[in-house]
Amino acid sequence: MGSVQIVTTILAAAITAVAVWLAVRAVSKMVAVIRLGQPDPTRSGDKISRTRTMLAETAGHTRMLRWSVVGAAHWFVMVGFIVLSLLVLEAYFEVVSPTGGLPLIGGWTLYGLVTEWIGILGVVGIGVLIAIRLANRPNRAGRRSRFTGSTMWQGYFVEAVVLAVLVMGFLIRGFKVATDHFEYPTWATPLSHAVGAALPGWESGVSVAALIKISISMVWVIVISLNVTMGVAWHRFLAFPNIFFKRRPGAAGSGLGALRPMMSDGKPLDFEEADPEKDQFGVAQVEQFTWKGLLDFSTCTECGRCQSQCPAWNTGKPLSPKLLVLSLRDHAYAKAPYLLAGGGKDLTGEEKATAAQLAHVDVLALAEAEKPLIGDAESGGVIDPDVLWSCTTCGACVEQCPVDIEHVDHIVDMRRYQVLIESSFPSEAGVMLRNLENKGNPWGAPQNTREDWTKGLDFEVPRVGETEDFEYLFWVGCAGAFEDRAKKTTRAVATLLNEAGVSFAILGEGETCSGDPARRIGNEFVFQMLAQQNVETLNEAFEGREKAKRKIVATCPHCFNTLGNEYGQLGGEFEVVHHTQLLAHLVATGKLTPVQPVDGGVTYHDPCYLGRHNRVFTPPREVLGSAIEGELTEMPRNSERSFCCGAGGARMWMEERIGKRINVDRVEEAMSTGARTVAVGCPFCSTMLTDGVNGKGAGEQVEVIDVASVLLRSVKPEQVGGAEETTPVTG
Repeated sequence: MGSVQIVTTILAAAITAVAVWLAVRAVSKMVAVIRLGQPDPTRSGDKISRTRTMLAETAGHTRMLRWSVVGAAHWFVMVGFIVLSLLVLEAYFEVVSPTGGLPLIGGWTLYGLVTEWIGILGVVGIGVLIAIRLANRPNRAGRRSRFTGSTMWQGYFVEAVVLAVLVMGFLIRGFKVATDHFEYPTWATPLSHAVGAALPGWESGVSVAALIKISISMVWVIVISLNVTMGVAWHRFLAFPNIFFKRRPGAAGSGLGALRPMMSDGKPLDFEEADPEKDQFGVAQVEQFTWKGLLDFSTCTECGRCQSQCPAWNTGKPLSPKLLVLSLRDHAYAKAPYLLAGGGKDLTGEEKATAAQLAHVDVLALAEAEKPLIGDAESGGVIDPDVLWSCTTCGACVEQCPVDIEHVDHIVDMRRYQVLIESSFPSEAGVMLRNLENKGNPWGAPQNTREDWTKGLDFEVPRVGETEDFEYLFWVGCAGAFEDRAKKTTRAVATLLNEAGVSFAILGEGETCSGDPARRIGNEFVFQMLAQQNVETLNEAFEGREKAKRKIVATCPHCFNTLGNEYGQLGGEFEVVHHTQLLAHLVATGKLTPVQPVDGGVTYHDPCYLGRHNRVFTPPREVLGSAIEGELTEMPRNSERSFCCGAGGARMWMEERIGKRINVDRVEEAMSTGARTVAVGCPFCSTMLTDGVNGKGAGEQVEVIDVASVLLRSVKPEQVGGAEETTPVTG
């Protein structure tokens, strides 16, 4: 060992020791913070499925590759980081000796070949990612950059380190080539040999380059250890457990479909026995999120995919799913010293820690602990109320997140506390909630008018109780029973089912609201009241039938989602289909035959709760494909990337006062296709898009109509008028 090697060995050991010590301290802090969260025993079951999903999403990059160029580049960088860690390890042998290498595998040509090409592709990949970040700098006009609000220096730092480590790897190999100490042939390591041809035969160059490579790597470790909220770096390690512990490991979107039940101490809250002084009602403090929620916040990569797809952010609202998560993350870690010292408020608002416990807590942590979780700028709140109430729960953020953060669950948990304990929510939504409690529907229409849509039909609509011989229970829903435009869909579906010979029955006045708007706004109490009533009614209607024969068809995706995905939490197990699924089946089996194609150009708007939340993309398109002339014209944002109409998350009953109206943005996109008909599969979407079309003054040129009505016009063109006839809401 020469003098150069002695120096490089000592320096490498010293910087590594510092980095390891800081890394252990940082990991310990992160684990301690995450463990502050509430228990969630649902995250540990089905380990085989969880492992399979985690490997598919990490090694297979199944979510990242939805953005093909970025996904491919990131895959090569990820693989390079993992595999080329062996080259960092090898550098510790090279600082000791210019001829050093990894034991056992160091001389294998296959090892040299694989690491060479991973290094080459890694350089290309990180170059692409750097170019994308530079091209999408936050200083772009408006909100077009998905990196707006991200901590840009951290991204630049991480990418620069990756590039530098890869380059130093080739320099080490180049010096070995130049000094004739390289074991691999040119055909296996062409770039290394090309670099070596340009370098001098400096014997100590290998050890010096290895020291520089180790130093760069350890500086990276030191920097991220001193910045535990540096998600752009820490996600390399946290993504694996965060994906493993996702809510539904086999689902396309972990936080889509059903909401998490309202939990207290790791158990679903029972309102009959709940006590606000002993049980947690929603989330009022950051430590009241589950440990998985705190892991979510820690894992955020700040990539901004969620932000780029969010309808609120894209129309000038203050909500960015990314910035919301980052605010919660920064607040959790800033407050952590206070919490770890034993601080915190109990459910009555009393401080749990003694003065002695808090005596040595940093004053900044104490100040952070005084911030309300929800509050405006004047009160110093972590999350502004306008941010919380801008969410439509469309799920675009969850769909796009590459590390499976469950944004919607966290937003609704915060809403639950605001509604149930603080009674703080947009005032206009209070009318909707009172109508749900008093009338059983958000419009406040009389219950005895639920069957008015049946008037004028040329066939009898059977009621449950009057007949036991029905295959499907037709869940009409509140919109389908009371809202004029939605009544047309209800009548069209009933007419088509009758035409196809499908036996069905309705609950009529026995039906009440599914509870979706109450649950999404955060009023879990009203949701459970309505849901339990419906579950009891439905169980009675299906008494004696196995689940496979407890079939429900619904025209509203919100009802479809609630009945099919959430009623199981309350003892209601049913087979629920959307009307477009049933109609597609009836057309495919020849029970419905389109005879007159609908012309004029048709585009289809994917409802969030049908498409993204429940993955029903194909059936509506199959129905339209059978009924229209020519091909369906797709909007730029369609299927899983469909843009929200603005009505979800109970936004249907709240005013949209900030920024551009979401429905107008979507209508402009629909009109840009040139289609004269905008087909929908949701009564909320129908209302919002119709209002948007009328607001643009295009009511004479563009029609918004349900998929069922399009099919009816093709199957029974001579009877369309009678089937779509409707009666205004009274009372």
